[in-house]
Amino acid sequence: MKKLTAILTVFFFMLLSFNSYAQTENKPDYFVGKWDVTVIGTPQGDAVMKVDLKRNEGKLTGTILTQSGSEPAAISKIEETDGSVKLYFTASGYDVFLLLQKKDDDHVTGNLLEMFDAKGVRVKAEDTKS
Repeated sequence: MKKLTAILTVFFFMLLSFNSYAQTENKPDYFVGKWDVTVIGTPQGDAVMKVDLKRNEGKLTGTILTQSGSEPAAISKIEETDGSVKLYFTASGYDVFLLLQKKDDDHVTGNLLEMFDAKGVRVKAEDTKS
């Protein structure tokens, strides 16, 4: 009887661990992908930028292409929380940050330097075909 109880206990914990592993693996990585972001009301007018985020070895990385730049700016640091990311990069010689917060499945809101509102939309695969 003790062997049966021990086997059932081990079996129960194995099922429990498989269930929790399956749930963590299926969680989508919301911010990974390409985003069209508009920063509203800067001194030069509304600024449009392309944000491209990737997950490499568990770490979020990416680039930002601003209207004024011909080359994408590397994101030097990213702070992640469950529903937002803060992207640090250099634009026009200044170190700046862009906060993006999840609004719905394909939209983000946020701000640049906590001074200018930002809004963005996910670029879908069919949006990139021309």
